[in-house]
Amino acid sequence: MARFLVALGIGIALVGLIMHFFPNFKIGRLPGDFHFKLGETGNFYFPLTTSIIASVVLSFILYVMRKLF
Repeated sequence: MARFLVALGIGIALVGLIMHFFPNFKIGRLPGDFHFKLGETGNFYFPLTTSIIASVVLSFILYVMRKLF
């Protein structure tokens, strides 16, 4: 449990550093994310690239955690 909490703390610290040093980086507006305007009041947003990146990052984190624990 202690290793998990340390890994979680390091992960949160890394996210905080990225957000601090790259404030203009918008994770939800990457090239490959689809945004369609449907008339005057409707919007459709499908974050394809963001979903793929999130999947790869989470898979890597889970792989590392399985190896550590």
